[in-house]
Amino acid sequence: MADAAHVDHVSPLGGRWQSFTTKARRIGDLSKTALKSPTTLAGAVIIVILIAMAILAPLLVEGNRPDPYQLPRDWSAINMPPGTPGHPLGTTSEGGDVLYGVVWGARTSLRLAFIVVGITLVVGTVIGSIAGFVGGKWDEVLMRVVDVFLAVPELILALAIAALLGPSFRNIIIAISILGWPRYARIIRGQIIHTKENEYVDAAHVIGDSKFRIYLKDILPNTITPVVVAATLQMGAVVLFAATLSFLGLAEAGIAEWGNLVGEGQAGIVSGRWWVATFGGLMVFLWSLGFNLFGDGVRDVLDPRTEGR
Repeated sequence: MADAAHVDHVSPLGGRWQSFTTKARRIGDLSKTALKSPTTLAGAVIIVILIAMAILAPLLVEGNRPDPYQLPRDWSAINMPPGTPGHPLGTTSEGGDVLYGVVWGARTSLRLAFIVVGITLVVGTVIGSIAGFVGGKWDEVLMRVVDVFLAVPELILALAIAALLGPSFRNIIIAISILGWPRYARIIRGQIIHTKENEYVDAAHVIGDSKFRIYLKDILPNTITPVVVAATLQMGAVVLFAATLSFLGLAEAGIAEWGNLVGEGQAGIVSGRWWVATFGGLMVFLWSLGFNLFGDGVRDVLDPRTEGR
């Protein structure tokens, strides 16, 4: 009897631990499979380097300033080329240090990507889940709202929102967040509608599970994969989009951000001062390239329809 009681006491914990280890092993196997692709591995390496640069920004360049996200100005060193003592990547037309903008721009971009992707992922998943799982009038109303957002060109709508709120990088984040959630809502809604037709969902209804439990246990885990892939790809896209808005003058002047560097350096390209726009644009390119390569690899591993291609 004691043995039986002991087994009854530990078996739930053992079951949870076994489930956890199985999931961890599966994630490890999927990671190994994804990284076997040279392009995916290259994307992962780029991402790791840029994230390390963002995290170590205060150690790589002097960040002990009242606002470290603002470019330090050296008015005695204007339009200095790369290799100038104290300014390895040169300076802008207002004495801004390009290396500082490149390094702290990585932190600015990382902060932007996590905030925007986090907000749009949560909002889009909630709205798409209500539309797909509840259905009926909720589905009709919410999807018409999604259609309105998707019908307007993103850049025009973002320009309108950011211009209305005023030139600020925070307002750029708000504008991109407002634009980003409809795609997640559309993806998750379609996946839920498809998943609801499976037999295991019907079986859960039969045994008396509540709708909320069925959604959390049987539907959401089986519909989230395309959303994860979309989020990975969006990590690169939002930085490119923010750089575009910043380049157009919708961020505050002097912010340490890659699009702002491109904007500050565009006038100097014709007269041979190529370095400001080049280094800023190169960082945007590498960030987008890294997440696109990695996102494609994640999609190939997680989507069974891509096997054998």
